Amino acid sequence: MKDILPPNNRPSEDGLKMISHCPVCHYNNTAIEAKVLEENDNSHLVYIKCKRCQSAVLALFSANSMGVSSVGVITDFDSYEVAKFRDLSRVNSDDVLNIKQALTDNDNFVKLLSSL
Repeated sequence: MKDILPPNNRPSEDGLKMISHCPVCHYNNTAIEAKVLEENDNSHLVYIKCKRCQSAVLALFSANSMGVSSVGVITDFDSYEVAKFRDLSRVNSDDVLNIKQALTDNDNFVKLLSSL
């Protein structure tokens, strides 16, 4: 993993504010490593990991004429798992209802798990 730097290779004040500390252990930004997993026109999917507590955040950074915004979620995935699961089919409402029904009927639940 590498630190994320803007094109001029100098951290910007805005970038440091976005990733200023670990959301779990609150350690400062010097203990954070980041890896860009995917880049599109004005957005970056970034995997951020704390060197101190090993917690990870998956964040989407987007830039437009109004500025930069980000959305992140704490995860226990490693960066390679994010790529693996990103390519799987989406969960739909029928999938959720099938799991609910399987959990209601314990015998079917065991069979369902065995078939996966």
